Amino acid sequence: MKIGVLGTGNMADALATHWGRAGHEVLVGGRDEQKAQRLATRMGNGTGHGSLRAAAEFGEVVLAALPYGAGVAVVEELRSALRGKVLLDCANPVGPGFRLLTENGPSAARRLASAVPGAHVVKAFNLCHEDVWRMTPPVFDGRPLAVPVCGDDGAALARVYELVRATGCEPVAGGGLERAGLLEATAALYIGLWVGEQADVRAIAPPLAYATGPEAGDK
Repeated sequence: MKIGVLGTGNMADALATHWGRAGHEVLVGGRDEQKAQRLATRMGNGTGHGSLRAAAEFGEVVLAALPYGAGVAVVEELRSALRGKVLLDCANPVGPGFRLLTENGPSAARRLASAVPGAHVVKAFNLCHEDVWRMTPPVFDGRPLAVPVCGDDGAALARVYELVRATGCEPVAGGGLERAGLLEATAALYIGLWVGEQADVRAIAPPLAYATGPEAGDK
């Protein structure tokens, strides 16, 4: 699969490194092409580099590894290059005090979709710190990390599921793109608990067998 990466930050590095190792073709694009070149060289595996437009034109899947607030303006500039492609959004609109910046408005993913109506936007990879995605693989207590994925197009979802598995994780169907806001709100809650309260969020939910009550788990 050809993957274009918009951005040269930590998430671009962490995710695209996995994909290059898995045999996918990757091209990193940035406004600062020298920074894109340095990142591509560090990632190895034949990773290419160039401008943001070059990455958008290259990829069948294009990762928007961009801070919330910058993403819409970038993809609007690249609208023609992104038409018909999978646009993978991993951004978290979380601000000071672990506040969800989208509040009652559209999710970050829906804003990208509105900016590039010809692209197939998929939300994933937003619930963990970039260093978790650098793990090879992210496995905890013997279980691969599960990655919720939200999107409306079946073919786009299939491609993203493949990329999730390439990181050593397991994809979980999160519903349509209208549910991306729930993923973003979950990230705001989790980050607040992890960072603000030093709480283990895995402790706040029962095992699947008990999800509908203790009677179900005792059967």
